[in-house]
Amino acid sequence: MGQSLLSKDDMPRLAGALLDRLRARTALIGVIGLGYVGLPLSLTLAEAGVRVLGFDIDPEKPKAIAEGRTYLKQFSSERIAAVSRPGTFSATSDMQRLSEPDVILICVPTPLTRHLEPDLSYVTRTAEAIAARLRPGQLVVLESTTYPGTTHEVLKPILEKAGLVCGQDVFLAFSPEREDPGNQTHTTATIPKVVGADDEASRALACAVYESYGGRTVPVSTAATAEAVKITENIFRAVNIALVNELKIIYQRMGINIWEVIDAAKTKPFGFMPFYPGPGLGGHCIPIDPYYLTWKAKEYEISTKFIELAGQVNSAMPDHVVQALARALDARFRKGLNGSRILLLGIAYKKNVDDLRESPSLRLIEKLEALGAEVDYFDPFFPIIPQTREHAALAGRESIAWTLSAIAGYDAVLIATDHDGIDYRALAAHARLVVDTRNACANAQSDLSNVVLA
Repeated sequence: MGQSLLSKDDMPRLAGALLDRLRARTALIGVIGLGYVGLPLSLTLAEAGVRVLGFDIDPEKPKAIAEGRTYLKQFSSERIAAVSRPGTFSATSDMQRLSEPDVILICVPTPLTRHLEPDLSYVTRTAEAIAARLRPGQLVVLESTTYPGTTHEVLKPILEKAGLVCGQDVFLAFSPEREDPGNQTHTTATIPKVVGADDEASRALACAVYESYGGRTVPVSTAATAEAVKITENIFRAVNIALVNELKIIYQRMGINIWEVIDAAKTKPFGFMPFYPGPGLGGHCIPIDPYYLTWKAKEYEISTKFIELAGQVNSAMPDHVVQALARALDARFRKGLNGSRILLLGIAYKKNVDDLRESPSLRLIEKLEALGAEVDYFDPFFPIIPQTREHAALAGRESIAWTLSAIAGYDAVLIATDHDGIDYRALAAHARLVVDTRNACANAQSDLSNVVLA
């Protein structure tokens, strides 16, 4: 059940003054991290007439915003220019300016270490930068996904080093991002915002920030509760995807099409929610966030067997795909992976986005090449593979041009990401062999005798 919010008359004086500015849309909102979470949040606020100052350590992003130019394909340059040219939305790499905003929203990455432990270095460095310039009356809201307790145990002590007390002099809350890149139905403006804080004034102020663009807020009792909400959402998806991935492998052995099973099962109007298999988990949330709770649970001497098992199933999917491709090559051509020419279709982690974070496609390339295959890729969203922390050796590789004659020259095409705009009918007609992990060729309306589901 949502929490009731404190009235202005019951707030500390500094909180009441900030609430007035938020309601009048005269407050300046700072957004730290202008990526897939911070940029849409900044645009949504600015489009509602709220002044936004963005911060990013990459100087190219503030430069692009000043020029009214996009750097993420899901957001048009026109949309950025419409709020940056009037000056409603501006950006900087100068962290000395963190004293200027009345509200600071933290939208920085929270990855894992190689040992599957939380890496809060981006959060702690950001908090230290804020603390060095923190002034009375500011509100800080963490949006980055993390384990329950981070806001209180990590962020608050750093901010209070300057001698300011959270809940009295400055204000602190947690409101998890709920972005779904590429989703045109549910956007930043329409997705409800869960808001948690450990004092009533901070909670009310944070709700006012998101309500300033017309958003619906869902206040909860503490920051830790809000942190738990986000991690629960992502664990729910990870576990159900693991389940359907495991069912896919079982049903394939039985000669049953998992996609047909799901399509029929989802006609039940209650008690079933469709999840779909794939070549592995990607993105900034689902492959990572469950391990944050697994790590934190150890502090309470609790074993998260269910969550860890789901992680093992999902992490093993690229190996399953490689084995399926090897079997398909052997069955059709009596040929192994060693020396085979493979075209991997799609390297983004999901369709229709220019987002490579945790993409299983990158792991597939590395695994196939380790077995001696020659691998090229095609992805209209990635003409060149950028530098990534985990797959540095792949940086700089270029997508092939999409031609049917080129496709026919490969031993197999492996569909890893099912972008719209691809002519799957032509692909099925010209490729020697298609191994499809996304059921992308289901509606190709052509001879599918050379298509193998994996």
